[in-house]
Amino acid sequence: MTLDVKIAPVRKSIRVKAPIALAFDVFTSGLTKWWPPNHGIGKKPIQKVFMEPRLGGRWLEISEDGVETSVATITIWQPPDRVVLLWQVNAKWQPDATMKSEVDVRFSADGANATLVELVHHKFETMGAEAGASLRKDVDGGWPGLMERYAREAESGV
Repeated sequence: MTLDVKIAPVRKSIRVKAPIALAFDVFTSGLTKWWPPNHGIGKKPIQKVFMEPRLGGRWLEISEDGVETSVATITIWQPPDRVVLLWQVNAKWQPDATMKSEVDVRFSADGANATLVELVHHKFETMGAEAGASLRKDVDGGWPGLMERYAREAESGV
């Protein structure tokens, strides 16, 4: 008998001094502006990181020699309130279409000119206990700095 493994989600939230539509747009369409180009899983050096802003769209990295690497697929697209990504990265930080952790990002207006952005990266158990725990530890350490970069970019667009 196998026991179901449960791995706690990674939860990060940040208040962004930007209207909700702008906050959503910078997170999705503006990924190139805030995601560090050296923070990728594909072939290096990376020329561009971007998200195709639509249901079924991909989070892509394109290397300088044109090789495309898919990082995630958008499974829920509800601008300006929510985007959910099927994260297709394994515990060794390599692209892997069989991986199914999930990044769920929700945007809530906090007055006219501010937005609460809540990110939950979860379903690590779909990777298996050891790999899921390893990836969870990495993303728990990585998302805070990435969210700070994102907030700075969103606030610079106001």
